[in-house]
Amino acid sequence: MSARDYVEKDYYAALGVPKDATPSDIKKAYRKLATTLHPDKNPDDKAAEERFKEVSEAYDVLSDETKRREYDEARALFGSGGFRGGGPGAGYPGGGVPGFDINDLFGRAGAGGLGDAFSGMFSGGLFGGGRGRGPRRGADVETDVTLSFGDALRGATVPVRLTTTGPCGTCRGSGAAPGTTSKECTTCHGAGVTTRNQGGFAFSEPCRACRGKGRVVEVPCPTCAGQGVATSEKTLNVRVPQGVDDGQRVRLAGRGAPGERGGPPGDLLVTVHVTPHELFTRRGDDLLITVPVTFAEAALGTLLTVPTPDGPVTVKVPSGTSSGRTLRVRGRGVKRSGGRAGDLLATVQVAVPQKLSSDAREALEKYAAATAGDDPRAHLQEVSL
Repeated sequence: MSARDYVEKDYYAALGVPKDATPSDIKKAYRKLATTLHPDKNPDDKAAEERFKEVSEAYDVLSDETKRREYDEARALFGSGGFRGGGPGAGYPGGGVPGFDINDLFGRAGAGGLGDAFSGMFSGGLFGGGRGRGPRRGADVETDVTLSFGDALRGATVPVRLTTTGPCGTCRGSGAAPGTTSKECTTCHGAGVTTRNQGGFAFSEPCRACRGKGRVVEVPCPTCAGQGVATSEKTLNVRVPQGVDDGQRVRLAGRGAPGERGGPPGDLLVTVHVTPHELFTRRGDDLLITVPVTFAEAALGTLLTVPTPDGPVTVKVPSGTSSGRTLRVRGRGVKRSGGRAGDLLATVQVAVPQKLSSDAREALEKYAAATAGDDPRAHLQEVSL
């Protein structure tokens, strides 16, 4: 089948099935029609013979998952049944355009008209995956940086060393040795692609003789060995915004690999790794810290001095605070560009002394005697399993 068949012929109508027919429905419809229209049952019947060919062609496309998908895409793109050969404007939606003939569309492939555009779409753009010859955007480049916890909170400018490829400075990207020039490839005639026919379609692929460049270098450049590109190292100063988190990726537009044939450069993608802090941990934009207090401070209440990225703050611990209670200090967490800031979450932890002086032990024994009637585990006796 040709590309033109895909646009002009309605294979679903030929089999009498809807467009959403299942493979099983398509097979049943084909078998029924093939049995009725087979030439052995209709000798000397030209109409039945042509109908049998039509049904067989439709089944060949619709029974193949890949062919069916390509057929549906072509019909959707150019209008289901919207083009028909014949007289002027035949089949054109809305009544046609005077002087328009679909045969002209397919018949001018060698004249550089619409036929070229349509043929190119089927051979390379829509189904063939052909190689475009226009400007091509450069590839994205990925790298990693490691920041301290403090630098990640404040933001930092870090040097990043990159190895990139670009046009060779000796041959200026031509691949030919100085004083020589490249020649047009005789295999693809400068197109950079070759075409092969398969299953009724023309598929394009990069020319193997010139590796898709369209030109052949007879005397290679001694610097780049005829590749036209050279590897270079450069150092970029990358600004990492404040508040970046571990594993976050920063994108720098236009700082990646250079484009081809005048295309724009790609982007630089920097993955940030943040070293752990000895005191702080992070949960989103909130900073978490554990603050030890004595039993007396938790029982009687106190004022604590707690560090933050912007300097120390005073936190009030209410009397009767239990170990594990978290106190929130708003706006003293991670700050983002634009003024947004998280909170500082200070978790109180009662520190139990490992050694006691005689005076401290005596004081605790007096406290224990004074609170002998208080049983913090009384509720446990009421639990039954």
